[in-house]
Amino acid sequence: MMNFPRRTVLAALLAASLSPFATAADMKSVAVTAIVDHPALDAARKGVEDELKAAGFEAGKQIKYQYQSAQGNPATAAQIARKFIGDGPDVIVAIATPSAQAAVAGTRSIPVVFTAVTDPVAAKLVKSWKAGNGNVTGVSDMLKLSSQVDLIAKVKPGAKRVGMVYSPGEVNSVIVAKELKAELAKRGMTLVEAPAARTVDVAPAAKSLIGKVDVIYTSTDNNVVSTYESLVGVAQQAKIPLVAADTDSVKRGATAALGQNYYDIGRQTGKLVVRILKGEKAAAIAPQVGEKLSLTLNQGAAQKQGVTLSPALLKEAKEIIK
Repeated sequence: MMNFPRRTVLAALLAASLSPFATAADMKSVAVTAIVDHPALDAARKGVEDELKAAGFEAGKQIKYQYQSAQGNPATAAQIARKFIGDGPDVIVAIATPSAQAAVAGTRSIPVVFTAVTDPVAAKLVKSWKAGNGNVTGVSDMLKLSSQVDLIAKVKPGAKRVGMVYSPGEVNSVIVAKELKAELAKRGMTLVEAPAARTVDVAPAAKSLIGKVDVIYTSTDNNVVSTYESLVGVAQQAKIPLVAADTDSVKRGATAALGQNYYDIGRQTGKLVVRILKGEKAAAIAPQVGEKLSLTLNQGAAQKQGVTLSPALLKEAKEIIK
């Protein structure tokens, strides 16, 4: 057996005992918060995680990673934001407006990258769509409402009254309702609003639209998307077609959506996070809008909701669910 000098052995043991901690200390850290868990927001988070991994930042290996959901409670979102800010991560990723607002309100130094936010300027996350917004940047899921009304007309030709269930406490939903009302008015159509302050209010709000509307349009309102199946049940019973703003909701029972794929939005968001992890300042990155739009149709849902999708519309679709 070889004998090593005592000093050499002690040095080696000290290095071995310290190396894991040194490595951990050198690791970058990403903290992700979402207002609620539902398929669209979950897809956005998965997109962020996959983009990080593709860039060499795999959770638990090259980066420290943590995630918490506020379970639909803005007060909890604020608590999570305070906790994350106290942890001092390199980047906070905030999914959906309430979580983004909580994070941005709590720090001016830690980079905050928002995603799945419709209008970050109206939500007061950033001052403008240009670079220079301090520690904040991100990706919006904003859609042109003229295209949404075009789709409504294709799904339900001759529709005049469009219903919308949304949370009056979610700023993006209020903005969409206001702008949709104006867009519909240009075409001689009207918006019938049905506020739903909580998820338990969504189904009753939808039922209040029966007999008053020809079609129901759903934005990416978190209360509505969290309990989308309850809305689908009402639509099927009343034979009212559902047109959604996100393609994930079509898989859950909407008839059609011309919208963002939230996994793609997550990948796009992840690219911004990677840029920051590699040293770029959030202030140097202008907020972006989701780059990919696709038309998804659900023929089974259409039949249950009393409409037949035209061959021309079916030909436009990127994905058709039978």
